Amino acid sequence: MAEAEGPHSDAAGHLLWAAQLSADDGCVGPGVRVFRHGSATAVVSPGLSGRDRIAVDGEADDALVLVRDEVLAEVGPGHRPFGDAELIAAVVRGTPGLVAAGGPGFLWMETAEPPSAVPEGVRWLDAEGEREATALFEDAFPGSYARPGRPGARRWAGAYDQDPDGTGALLAVAGDAWSGVGCGFMAGVVTRPEARGRGLGVAVSRFVVDALVREYGRAALMVDADNPAAIAAYRRAGMRGREFAAAARARGSAGPS
Repeated sequence: MAEAEGPHSDAAGHLLWAAQLSADDGCVGPGVRVFRHGSATAVVSPGLSGRDRIAVDGEADDALVLVRDEVLAEVGPGHRPFGDAELIAAVVRGTPGLVAAGGPGFLWMETAEPPSAVPEGVRWLDAEGEREATALFEDAFPGSYARPGRPGARRWAGAYDQDPDGTGALLAVAGDAWSGVGCGFMAGVVTRPEARGRGLGVAVSRFVVDALVREYGRAALMVDADNPAAIAAYRRAGMRGREFAAAARARGSAGPS
């Protein structure tokens, strides 16, 4: 186990994201712990994007031993392993008391290339704009983990409906949230319902993806697998995805002994 040394720069994107590496000294974020066994790495990251997470990568046999025998013995029952869907399925099959998390599954999407074009009319929001964004989330996406003012939400980009006098309603936003060295993260993408279908979600996503790739070298996000409209928008912003899954301890389970 390494308490301060994070994944190498060529590690899988979700490991780098979970490590929350500091730009100042390259150390992992507060409370983050890194475990290794053979080819496998697990990064325990508390309170990341609304959950206590364990990012897992490596060969299935090594990952199973690492998660079952080392990581889960060290962390609280609320921590959820996540990673490539087939890898997590193998870990679940070999770990008593661990079950596949409910829900439709999700995609991890990322890119190391800036978009071919960044739209005009999108900008980083000032304090007043973030107050407008808060109201937009209340109306259109109240369940979002990423919202202005929450820990980890660094900055927000928005697209406005421009009136002739230069003012207008905030129609779409996307956030730079929980980014770390080696992996910028986009979250909280939402468009006002009456403005959907105009490409505004793609526009704000392209703007943020461009900024994240240039600053962190990579941009990533997670999206529910049953949200084809969002997946299509992120692909248009240059992202490519693979099927991920998460696991959780079954209710009443004491976990691995």
